[in-house]
Amino acid sequence: MRVRLEYGRSGLEVELPDKRVARRLGYPHTSPVADADAAVAACLASPNGTPSLAELARGRRDACVVICDITRPVPNRVLLPPILGTLEDAGIPRDKIRILVATGLHRPNLGDELVEMVGSEIAANYRIENHNGRALDEHTYLGDSPRGVPIWIDSRYVEADLKITTGLIEPHLMAGYSGGRKLVCPGLAALETVKVWHGPAFLEHPRADCGILAGNPVHEENTWIARRAGCDFIVNVAIDDKRQILKVVAGDMEAAFHEGVDFVRSVVRDTVSEPVDVVVTCAAGYPLDTTFYQAIKGLVGALSIVKQGGTIILAAGLSEGIGSPEFARLFEENPSLDVFVERILGKDYFVLDQWQLEELAKVRRKARVKIVSDGLPAATLERLFVEAAPTVEQAVAESLAEYGDDARLAVIPKGPYVLAQVS
Repeated sequence: MRVRLEYGRSGLEVELPDKRVARRLGYPHTSPVADADAAVAACLASPNGTPSLAELARGRRDACVVICDITRPVPNRVLLPPILGTLEDAGIPRDKIRILVATGLHRPNLGDELVEMVGSEIAANYRIENHNGRALDEHTYLGDSPRGVPIWIDSRYVEADLKITTGLIEPHLMAGYSGGRKLVCPGLAALETVKVWHGPAFLEHPRADCGILAGNPVHEENTWIARRAGCDFIVNVAIDDKRQILKVVAGDMEAAFHEGVDFVRSVVRDTVSEPVDVVVTCAAGYPLDTTFYQAIKGLVGALSIVKQGGTIILAAGLSEGIGSPEFARLFEENPSLDVFVERILGKDYFVLDQWQLEELAKVRRKARVKIVSDGLPAATLERLFVEAAPTVEQAVAESLAEYGDDARLAVIPKGPYVLAQVS
């Protein structure tokens, strides 16, 4: 069986043994919207749970439009022109409209990256700024959340007269689904907020997982935080495996988000009848597989369908390396994942981005991990609590030989964009 895995910008063709493949997981056929521009315009005019965007914008002195950073393939070139046009038509001057990139604790997006994200015309004619989660003085304190998370949100957003967020709804390894409230927290939150909200008290909860909202403390808490910060209007999309728009939702932050989640759940879920010995997957290609930090999402996405003691084989470009300096440092100062987990469960240890290593620890408690990448040398990968493999084919052959003649594998060509589960 020849399969194309999403890998970097170009993809990776691999050959898998037909007789051993129990299931190829992916999206059911769903037609993209016939006219994306018309779909967005219709949602702005008739949103879910709020007046139209034009009505909301009338009389406002300024507006903040929040967008995802480069790690999310949001079709901003489709979403932003009608949003910005509506604001200006409603009387908000262009120089009073700020586009704010919800970087969370990621690096800023500048220059050519901004052009790639929003298009040259918007990049040249609108004020676009990046959130900086490490600069506490650029945030406003809004009290503590119900579970004791200190709420520090970007002051530019808090002080805006009209608050609009855009985004992408897809399965998320901690919050159930991305989009909606996540543009505010963690997108515009300070480190002081994120390090508590992304702490073990939240992430070790059994319902802090892909595809789960009910009873998920990560989702419940950042929804509360986003409501506290305020959000007048959201515009979110669902996309298919070719990144075409399948659905546009807009309006109230919770009502429109749940409308989108209901749709996404119906198109991204695929199942195997029982767990398999080996899962071949990816990190969904560029921009999600540029770092090992981001690629861990692909491993978590495969976790529910691999047997205890099985193997996950992940192909990822890793063109930008391991991740932030702080994340890379975690591998240097922790001799094992057991030591790391023991440290974070205490009270005196914190390193930026530790939550992603915590997710890797969850994966490694259940499965071996083999990584195929041309972005990092094998010697570096071997320091990341995973095994390096030269090709997917070799990793598969070795794993199947280890598990015996009855071993079966599943493949997820689109990685974490698919909600893989056991039926």
